[in-house]
Amino acid sequence: MSRWQTFAMVDWSGGNDRGAKPKKDAIWACVMREGAAEDPVYLRNRQLAEDWLVKLVEVELSAGRKLFLGFDFPFGYPAGFAQALTGSADPLDLWTWLEDRVEDSPQANNRFDLAGEINRSFGGQGPFWANALKRNINGLPRTKAEYGNPFPDRRAVEHLAKGSFTCWQMAGAGAVGSQVMMGLPVLARLRRRFAGQVAVWPFEELGKPVALVEIWPSLNLGQPPAGLIKDAWQVQQVALELAAKPVAELERLLNICAPEEGWILGVEPQ
Repeated sequence: MSRWQTFAMVDWSGGNDRGAKPKKDAIWACVMREGAAEDPVYLRNRQLAEDWLVKLVEVELSAGRKLFLGFDFPFGYPAGFAQALTGSADPLDLWTWLEDRVEDSPQANNRFDLAGEINRSFGGQGPFWANALKRNINGLPRTKAEYGNPFPDRRAVEHLAKGSFTCWQMAGAGAVGSQVMMGLPVLARLRRRFAGQVAVWPFEELGKPVALVEIWPSLNLGQPPAGLIKDAWQVQQVALELAAKPVAELERLLNICAPEEGWILGVEPQ
């Protein structure tokens, strides 16, 4: 029997409120509880998403169910960044560092300004790049052509995951940099709110009631059936697939050592 009774998957967003009507490139979540899949949930901004996550964890803990909670953004940055920025190589310390500095509301956030500030602390035009705002930001280049990076461009896992994007790209089609910067503070708050109940893969042993796990739905999934929103379809499919995996196979996929950068579940190490 699997050690988890509930599987919940979340497709994140680094942008502003997406409006009342469900749409693509927004936050979507889906819960698979004790073999039954719920309909995908549309969450128009991160504040609503965080409230939804808190309630989900509270419900599962109260019911005595163990929760496998997946998010589609990197849990760590390329090697050396956390140590250089925070003085600690522990990626969970970097989560807290970002939580202390990220300012977020449904209609505005400071992700591009913070990226520029971090770049300036390293003396120039990197590691972050791509500014989607109309105003220029000192230290944050708009294109990679203007860019210089003192750290590796990609994590080890991203060299093995075809089509994945670097954590440093803050804007543009497929970019995940904003998702990481705006997502890790939320995960930091979840860890603190449910202290002693949450473990983060692959940085911690998964012996707690709630496991936070990095996923990438595009790793194995193709296109959704006509008429369905891809993000909504993907989180449901990943929840169904993980819940259906044989216990030994899921445990094998989780047997990863990546203590600083993190890993995408399902990518086979070489």
